Amino acid sequence: MTKRLKMPFGALKKRYFFAMLATAPLALFAMPAPAQAPELASFKKVDAGQWEIRPRAKNGEVRRICVRDIRQLLNLRHQGENCKKPFVIEDKPNTVTVSYSCGARGHGRTTLRAEGADLLQINTQGIANGSPFSFAAEGRRVGSC
Repeated sequence: MTKRLKMPFGALKKRYFFAMLATAPLALFAMPAPAQAPELASFKKVDAGQWEIRPRAKNGEVRRICVRDIRQLLNLRHQGENCKKPFVIEDKPNTVTVSYSCGARGHGRTTLRAEGADLLQINTQGIANGSPFSFAAEGRRVGSC
């Protein structure tokens, strides 16, 4: 017959604490590394210049943007705001999906699909100034800035 040893509750808590303390450094290696400045594969074939953004909604306003860096199209709804660098969710040769945050101004998630050097499909959604937004658009390069 085996004899069971009783351990005081305080000793058990202390043992549990030291076990957790000993394994905490290992948990740091299991966490994902923070995203670096994205080097997006799908942007390598897309040209900078004057872009026309045409919403899919019938009542949407067509606008023109001078795009020096294609990454400007990632946060169209928060353009010109102080947003953090986007977190890349997916980066494939023709499609990129990112998530970004602009602090109290809101956040968003954008997917760009390149159909060539001068044609993009844009889908974005999120929160801007406390209100939700969601839109799909076609981006077409129409010339130089």
